Amino acid sequence: MPFCVFSQKVTKIELLGANSLEYDEKLGKNVRRLLGNVRFKHDDVLMNCDSAYLYSETNSLDAFSNIYINQGDTVHIYGDKLKYMGNSRKAEILNNVRLVDNDMTLTSNNLTYDMKKDIGFYTGGGKMVSAKNNNTLTSNIGYYYSKPKNFFFKDSVVLINPEYEIYSDTLKFNTVSEIAYFFGPTNIYSKENQIYCENGWYDTKNDLSKFKKNSFLLTSEQKLQGDSLYYDRKTGIGQVYSNVIITDTVNKFIINGDYAIHYEHKDQSTITGKPVLTMTFEKDSLFLHADTLFAEMDSTGVHRIVHAYHHSKFYKNDMQGVCDSLVYTLSDSTIRLYIQPVLWSTENQMTAEFISIKTADGKIDHMVMDVNAFIVSQEDTVKYFNQIKGKNIVASFHENALNKVKVTGNGETIYFTREDNGDLFGVNKAISSDLLIYMKENAIEKISFINKPEATLFPIEDVTATELELKDFQWREDQRPKTKEDIFVRNILPEIPVKKKVKTR
Repeated sequence: MPFCVFSQKVTKIELLGANSLEYDEKLGKNVRRLLGNVRFKHDDVLMNCDSAYLYSETNSLDAFSNIYINQGDTVHIYGDKLKYMGNSRKAEILNNVRLVDNDMTLTSNNLTYDMKKDIGFYTGGGKMVSAKNNNTLTSNIGYYYSKPKNFFFKDSVVLINPEYEIYSDTLKFNTVSEIAYFFGPTNIYSKENQIYCENGWYDTKNDLSKFKKNSFLLTSEQKLQGDSLYYDRKTGIGQVYSNVIITDTVNKFIINGDYAIHYEHKDQSTITGKPVLTMTFEKDSLFLHADTLFAEMDSTGVHRIVHAYHHSKFYKNDMQGVCDSLVYTLSDSTIRLYIQPVLWSTENQMTAEFISIKTADGKIDHMVMDVNAFIVSQEDTVKYFNQIKGKNIVASFHENALNKVKVTGNGETIYFTREDNGDLFGVNKAISSDLLIYMKENAIEKISFINKPEATLFPIEDVTATELELKDFQWREDQRPKTKEDIFVRNILPEIPVKKKVKTR
């Protein structure tokens, strides 16, 4: 069966000129020694040097001093020594090597360049400088692909820019787009932050980036991490997708979610997608969830404020709360609850139109309840509730248990009394403009009626069901989170009564 073998045509190295030419038989047959302004041509490659040996038998040459190689008028290579193999079209350049391609300059002590594939590489350390964007890249090993203008750097890769520094294991850099691609552990340092990833890219021209695989952004106060991180250095905006974790190292809290956007210049963060704030105390942790969490600095720029918007709910072993919106100011450790708030502390339920909780060391110090304030606790049976009501209430706590309640304006109480054996025998109903109530073990120990008191003790059997509840009484135990997982259960808040407007003539 006939067959054909195709082989690429090999051209001979062409000598264009030299100041002198000698044949040196000691070096081999047909070896020519060339001195002074030596010039060669091989296909689209031009080579200049001070002196050279041309080996016609092997179609190769050795060149010395002031080496200059030009391919296609795009790649320019300089060095002290050159070994060129014409059959394979490979060049080995040694000592003071410099490769120039447009505004990019590569320097190294050794460079192997494949003229056929337009690929060069070095293994003894090299440096690439891009004048256009002030980028300087160094590594122990590097590959340059001339046609797509791609560099691959390996082993101790460092990119230096006036605005930042990048340290990586493996990095690809395109000299046209000036985009750096990371394929290993990478750290990016700047005066604003540190960024880490194990995969991603950085557009050095436009200061845009995307980081993946164990990525995080670290500032002096926060650590922002997730599956994917997008960062615009010019605007200072970072976006994180999936498995988001924001760690506040100063205020010692963590926020988790599915998506976060961070405004570096304003030091603000917004987190959505089942966000949870976790604040760890000495013996316990508080877990807060809402549709959206928003963190910012206060006017002093020292302390952080956390906003929880819509369907807010938090859980702590000895304190739970529900409201529509919540604000936590860390400067004074105060939690403010807005729109139908309710707070539970041990057996007590507390409601008002607005509640402000002052904490210290993870414990409630005191609470301010404004407008239609209620404190309710349940007796042994489902239909009996101790109640304290007033226009405003200030409640003081000891070890997260109520120990004193001050009622200001329209004070009312209902509390049940018991026999020595524990049986209920009466209900005490009292009205006074202002009240001062002392508690012990979450039960009323003493009541001081400050202004215009009226108090009556009724036998339990003489009081109807409607008389056992003060106006606007609500028992909202079904909304109380019993575990930290319950903060994700969305409650239907009771409707706020609409006050009818009275027509006037």
